[in-house]
Amino acid sequence: MKCDQCPRHCHTERTEDHYGFCGVGELPKIARAALHFDEEPPISGTHGAGTIFFSGCNLRCVFCQNYDISEEHQGVVITPYQLSEEYRRLEALGAENIEFVTPSHYIDAILESLTYYRPRLPLIWNSSGYDSIDALQRLDGVIDIYLPDFKYSDNALAKRLSNCGDYVETAIAAIDEMLRQQPVTVIENGVMKRGVIIRHLVLPSHTKNSIGVLETIAQRWNVSEKTENGTRAPVSLMAQYMPAGKAADYPDIDRKLTKREYHKVLNKFMELDLDGFAQELDSSDKKYVPEWDYGTED
Repeated sequence: MKCDQCPRHCHTERTEDHYGFCGVGELPKIARAALHFDEEPPISGTHGAGTIFFSGCNLRCVFCQNYDISEEHQGVVITPYQLSEEYRRLEALGAENIEFVTPSHYIDAILESLTYYRPRLPLIWNSSGYDSIDALQRLDGVIDIYLPDFKYSDNALAKRLSNCGDYVETAIAAIDEMLRQQPVTVIENGVMKRGVIIRHLVLPSHTKNSIGVLETIAQRWNVSEKTENGTRAPVSLMAQYMPAGKAADYPDIDRKLTKREYHKVLNKFMELDLDGFAQELDSSDKKYVPEWDYGTED
Protein backbone atom coordinates (compact mmCIF):
# COMPACT_ATOMS: atom_id res chain seq x y z
CA MET A 1 0.00 0.00 0.00
CA LYS A 2 1.14 3.56 -0.65
CA CYS A 3 0.60 5.04 2.77
CA ASP A 4 -1.62 8.10 3.19
CA GLN A 5 -2.77 7.44 6.75
CA CYS A 6 -1.38 10.54 8.48
CA PRO A 7 -0.72 14.19 7.60
CA ARG A 8 2.80 13.37 6.37
CA HIS A 9 1.27 11.84 3.22
CA CYS A 10 4.61 10.17 2.56
CA HIS A 11 3.02 7.78 0.00
CA THR A 12 5.57 5.14 0.93
CA GLU A 13 4.88 1.54 -0.03
CA ARG A 14 4.96 0.23 3.55
CA THR A 15 5.86 -3.46 3.69
CA GLU A 16 7.60 -5.86 6.03
CA ASP A 17 10.99 -4.42 5.11
CA HIS A 18 10.11 -1.00 3.66
CA TYR A 19 8.97 1.65 6.10
CA GLY A 20 7.22 4.99 5.96
CA PHE A 21 8.15 8.20 7.77
CA CYS A 22 6.74 6.51 10.89
CA GLY A 23 9.57 3.97 10.77
CA VAL A 24 7.40 0.86 10.59
CA GLY A 25 5.69 -1.35 8.04
CA GLU A 26 2.03 -1.97 7.30
CA LEU A 27 1.29 -4.58 9.97
CA PRO A 28 0.85 -3.33 13.54
CA LYS A 29 3.92 -3.48 15.77
CA ILE A 30 3.05 -3.70 19.47
CA ALA A 31 5.31 -2.84 22.41
CA ARG A 32 2.84 -3.40 25.24
CA ALA A 33 -0.79 -4.47 25.72
CA ALA A 34 -1.84 -4.43 29.38
CA LEU A 35 -4.02 -2.80 32.01
CA HIS A 36 -2.75 0.73 32.62
CA PHE A 37 -3.54 2.76 35.73
CA ASP A 38 -1.66 6.02 35.11
CA GLU A 39 -4.12 7.78 32.81
CA GLU A 40 -6.65 10.45 33.83
CA PRO A 41 -9.04 9.13 36.53
CA PRO A 42 -12.06 8.62 34.21
CA ILE A 43 -9.84 6.79 31.71
CA SER A 44 -8.11 4.42 34.15
CA GLY A 45 -11.23 3.99 36.27
CA THR A 46 -11.03 1.25 38.88
CA HIS A 47 -9.76 -1.63 36.76
CA GLY A 48 -7.36 0.19 34.43
CA ALA A 49 -7.40 1.14 30.78
CA GLY A 50 -6.82 -1.68 28.31
CA THR A 51 -3.87 0.07 26.74
CA ILE A 52 -2.12 -0.99 23.54
CA PHE A 53 1.14 0.84 22.81
CA PHE A 54 2.05 0.87 19.12
CA SER A 55 5.61 1.25 17.84
CA GLY A 56 6.63 3.98 15.44
CA CYS A 57 5.35 7.55 15.24
CA ASN A 58 4.61 10.25 12.68
CA LEU A 59 6.39 12.87 14.82
CA ARG A 60 10.06 13.10 15.78
CA CYS A 61 9.87 14.47 19.32
CA VAL A 62 13.45 14.70 20.55
CA PHE A 63 12.25 14.42 24.17
CA CYS A 64 9.90 11.45 23.76
CA GLN A 65 9.57 9.43 26.97
CA ASN A 66 8.65 6.42 24.84
CA TYR A 67 11.69 6.88 22.60
CA ASP A 68 12.48 3.15 22.66
CA ILE A 69 9.31 2.43 20.75
CA SER A 70 8.62 5.67 18.89
CA GLU A 71 12.09 6.04 17.39
CA GLU A 72 13.89 2.75 18.00
CA HIS A 73 10.75 0.77 17.14
CA GLN A 74 10.93 -1.92 19.78
CA GLY A 75 7.98 -4.28 19.63
CA VAL A 76 6.48 -7.35 17.98
CA VAL A 77 4.76 -7.39 14.59
CA ILE A 78 1.31 -9.00 14.68
CA THR A 79 -1.63 -9.37 12.32
CA PRO A 80 -4.92 -7.46 12.58
CA TYR A 81 -6.57 -10.68 13.72
CA GLN A 82 -4.02 -11.11 16.51
CA LEU A 83 -4.67 -7.50 17.47
CA SER A 84 -8.37 -8.29 17.81
CA GLU A 85 -7.49 -11.15 20.15
CA GLU A 86 -5.73 -8.63 22.40
CA TYR A 87 -9.05 -6.82 22.74
CA ARG A 88 -10.66 -10.05 23.94
CA ARG A 89 -7.85 -10.66 26.43
CA LEU A 90 -7.91 -7.14 27.89
CA GLU A 91 -11.71 -7.21 28.06
CA ALA A 92 -11.53 -10.49 29.99
CA LEU A 93 -9.06 -8.90 32.42
CA GLY A 94 -11.67 -6.28 33.30
CA ALA A 95 -10.34 -3.31 31.31
CA GLU A 96 -12.51 -0.19 31.41
CA ASN A 97 -11.83 0.47 27.71
CA ILE A 98 -9.50 -0.34 24.83
CA GLU A 99 -6.97 2.45 24.38
CA PHE A 100 -4.92 2.78 21.20
CA VAL A 101 -1.72 4.73 21.96
CA THR A 102 0.12 6.39 19.04
CA PRO A 103 -2.15 4.66 16.50
CA SER A 104 -2.32 7.18 13.64
CA HIS A 105 -0.07 5.21 11.26
CA TYR A 106 -2.02 1.97 11.81
CA ILE A 107 -5.58 3.08 11.07
CA ASP A 108 -6.04 0.48 8.29
CA ALA A 109 -4.93 -2.39 10.54
CA ILE A 110 -7.03 -1.18 13.46
CA LEU A 111 -10.18 -0.90 11.38
CA GLU A 112 -9.54 -4.36 9.94
CA SER A 113 -9.02 -5.79 13.43
CA LEU A 114 -12.40 -4.49 14.51
CA THR A 115 -14.08 -6.53 11.78
CA TYR A 116 -12.86 -9.66 13.62
CA TYR A 117 -13.89 -8.53 17.08
CA ARG A 118 -15.46 -5.30 18.34
CA PRO A 119 -15.10 -5.20 22.14
CA ARG A 120 -18.09 -4.17 24.24
CA LEU A 121 -16.03 -1.34 25.70
CA PRO A 122 -15.33 2.29 24.76
CA LEU A 123 -12.55 2.64 22.20
CA ILE A 124 -9.98 5.40 22.82
CA TRP A 125 -7.83 7.12 20.21
CA ASN A 126 -4.79 8.43 22.15
CA SER A 127 -2.72 10.37 19.63
CA SER A 128 -0.20 13.19 19.30
CA GLY A 129 -2.92 15.36 17.79
CA TYR A 130 -1.11 15.13 14.45
CA ASP A 131 -3.94 13.34 12.65
CA SER A 132 -5.38 13.85 9.18
CA ILE A 133 -9.02 14.80 8.75
CA ASP A 134 -9.56 12.04 6.17
CA ALA A 135 -8.29 9.44 8.62
CA LEU A 136 -10.38 10.76 11.50
CA GLN A 137 -13.51 10.74 9.36
CA ARG A 138 -12.96 7.03 8.80
CA LEU A 139 -13.17 6.65 12.60
CA ASP A 140 -16.52 8.43 12.89
CA GLY A 141 -18.89 6.06 14.67
CA VAL A 142 -15.99 3.80 15.67
CA ILE A 143 -14.03 5.75 18.30
CA ASP A 144 -15.87 6.69 21.49
CA ILE A 145 -13.20 8.79 23.22
CA TYR A 146 -10.50 10.96 21.73
CA LEU A 147 -7.44 11.72 23.84
CA PRO A 148 -5.31 14.04 21.68
CA ASP A 149 -2.22 15.92 22.67
CA PHE A 150 -2.08 19.61 21.82
CA LYS A 151 1.67 20.03 22.11
CA TYR A 152 2.44 23.38 20.54
CA SER A 153 1.10 26.85 19.85
CA ASP A 154 4.36 27.73 18.06
CA ASN A 155 5.19 26.00 14.77
CA ALA A 156 8.85 27.03 14.95
CA LEU A 157 9.17 25.18 18.25
CA ALA A 158 7.24 22.23 16.82
CA LYS A 159 9.65 22.10 13.89
CA ARG A 160 12.72 22.22 16.12
CA LEU A 161 11.59 19.69 18.72
CA SER A 162 9.24 17.42 16.73
CA ASN A 163 10.23 17.92 13.07
CA CYS A 164 6.73 19.14 12.34
CA GLY A 165 6.42 22.67 11.02
CA ASP A 166 2.65 22.48 10.44
CA TYR A 167 1.73 21.03 13.82
CA VAL A 168 -0.45 23.87 15.13
CA GLU A 169 -2.94 24.12 12.28
CA THR A 170 -3.02 20.34 11.80
CA ALA A 171 -3.75 19.62 15.47
CA ILE A 172 -6.39 22.35 15.63
CA ALA A 173 -8.18 20.90 12.59
CA ALA A 174 -7.90 17.38 14.04
CA ILE A 175 -9.38 18.39 17.39
CA ASP A 176 -12.16 20.26 15.56
CA GLU A 177 -13.07 16.95 13.89
CA MET A 178 -12.78 14.96 17.12
CA LEU A 179 -15.18 17.36 18.84
CA ARG A 180 -17.54 17.22 15.89
CA GLN A 181 -17.74 13.46 16.32
CA GLN A 182 -17.85 13.46 20.13
CA PRO A 183 -19.20 16.85 21.26
CA VAL A 184 -20.51 15.72 24.65
CA THR A 185 -18.61 14.33 27.63
CA VAL A 186 -20.31 11.27 29.10
CA ILE A 187 -19.00 9.89 32.40
CA GLU A 188 -20.84 7.11 34.21
CA ASN A 189 -19.84 5.93 37.68
CA GLY A 190 -16.55 7.79 37.34
CA VAL A 191 -15.63 6.19 34.01
CA MET A 192 -15.64 8.03 30.69
CA LYS A 193 -17.83 6.54 27.99
CA ARG A 194 -17.70 9.23 25.27
CA GLY A 195 -16.08 12.55 24.64
CA VAL A 196 -12.74 14.31 24.19
CA ILE A 197 -9.96 15.12 26.68
CA ILE A 198 -7.30 17.51 25.36
CA ARG A 199 -3.84 16.90 26.81
CA HIS A 200 -0.90 19.27 27.06
CA LEU A 201 2.60 18.48 28.32
CA VAL A 202 4.41 21.50 29.76
CA LEU A 203 8.01 21.75 28.53
CA PRO A 204 10.81 23.40 30.52
CA SER A 205 11.87 26.85 29.24
CA HIS A 206 8.71 27.11 27.12
CA THR A 207 5.90 28.38 29.34
CA LYS A 208 4.93 30.86 26.60
CA ASN A 209 4.16 27.92 24.32
CA SER A 210 2.00 26.30 27.01
CA ILE A 211 0.11 29.50 27.74
CA GLY A 212 -0.56 29.88 24.02
CA VAL A 213 -1.93 26.34 23.90
CA LEU A 214 -4.27 26.96 26.83
CA GLU A 215 -5.48 30.25 25.37
CA THR A 216 -6.20 28.57 22.04
CA ILE A 217 -8.15 25.80 23.77
CA ALA A 218 -10.22 28.30 25.76
CA GLN A 219 -10.92 30.60 22.81
CA ARG A 220 -11.55 28.06 20.06
CA TRP A 221 -13.43 25.23 21.70
CA ASN A 222 -15.30 26.87 24.58
CA VAL A 223 -14.28 23.91 26.69
CA SER A 224 -15.70 25.44 29.86
CA GLU A 225 -19.21 25.07 28.42
CA LYS A 226 -21.13 22.89 30.86
CA THR A 227 -22.87 19.70 29.81
CA GLU A 228 -24.97 17.28 31.81
CA ASN A 229 -21.89 15.27 32.76
CA GLY A 230 -19.28 18.02 33.10
CA THR A 231 -17.51 20.23 30.60
CA ARG A 232 -17.54 19.90 26.84
CA ALA A 233 -13.89 18.85 26.64
CA PRO A 234 -11.85 18.55 29.85
CA VAL A 235 -8.21 19.60 29.63
CA SER A 236 -5.40 17.50 31.07
CA LEU A 237 -2.35 19.56 32.05
CA MET A 238 0.68 17.32 32.39
CA ALA A 239 3.82 17.96 34.45
CA GLN A 240 5.45 14.58 33.80
CA TYR A 241 8.20 15.89 31.51
CA MET A 242 11.67 14.53 32.13
CA PRO A 243 14.64 14.58 29.75
CA ALA A 244 14.51 11.53 27.50
CA GLY A 245 15.37 10.55 23.96
CA LYS A 246 17.76 13.15 22.53
CA ALA A 247 16.86 15.91 25.00
CA ALA A 248 20.50 16.10 26.16
CA ASP A 249 21.30 17.71 22.79
CA TYR A 250 18.87 20.57 23.51
CA PRO A 251 20.01 22.59 26.57
CA ASP A 252 16.66 24.38 26.95
CA ILE A 253 14.82 21.12 27.63
CA ASP A 254 17.57 19.04 29.21
CA ARG A 255 16.06 19.28 32.70
CA LYS A 256 12.79 18.81 34.55
CA LEU A 257 10.23 21.56 35.04
CA THR A 258 10.72 23.99 37.90
CA LYS A 259 7.94 24.66 40.36
CA ARG A 260 7.87 28.29 39.18
CA GLU A 261 7.41 27.25 35.53
CA TYR A 262 4.63 24.81 36.24
CA HIS A 263 2.78 27.15 38.58
CA LYS A 264 2.92 29.89 35.94
CA VAL A 265 1.12 27.62 33.47
CA LEU A 266 -1.20 26.22 36.14
CA ASN A 267 -2.22 29.74 37.12
CA LYS A 268 -3.17 30.43 33.50
CA PHE A 269 -5.14 27.17 33.46
CA MET A 270 -7.17 28.40 36.42
CA GLU A 271 -7.42 31.99 35.14
CA LEU A 272 -9.02 30.69 31.93
CA ASP A 273 -11.47 28.62 34.02
CA LEU A 274 -10.49 25.41 32.28
CA ASP A 275 -11.95 22.28 33.78
CA GLY A 276 -10.10 19.00 33.83
CA PHE A 277 -6.99 17.55 35.41
CA ALA A 278 -3.58 18.81 36.49
CA GLN A 279 -0.71 16.52 37.41
CA GLU A 280 1.55 16.98 40.39
CA LEU A 281 5.20 17.80 39.71
CA ASP A 282 6.28 14.49 41.24
CA SER A 283 4.71 12.73 38.25
CA SER A 284 8.05 13.37 36.52
CA ASP A 285 9.50 9.98 37.38
CA LYS A 286 10.83 7.07 35.33
CA LYS A 287 8.63 4.69 37.28
CA TYR A 288 5.68 5.91 35.20
CA VAL A 289 7.30 4.81 31.92
CA PRO A 290 5.92 1.35 31.06
CA GLU A 291 7.97 -1.76 30.38
CA TRP A 292 8.00 -2.62 26.68
CA ASP A 293 7.41 -6.28 27.29
CA TYR A 294 4.98 -7.41 24.64
CA GLY A 295 5.77 -10.97 23.61
CA THR A 296 7.88 -11.64 26.72
CA GLU A 297 5.10 -11.95 29.29
CA ASP A 298 4.63 -15.30 31.02
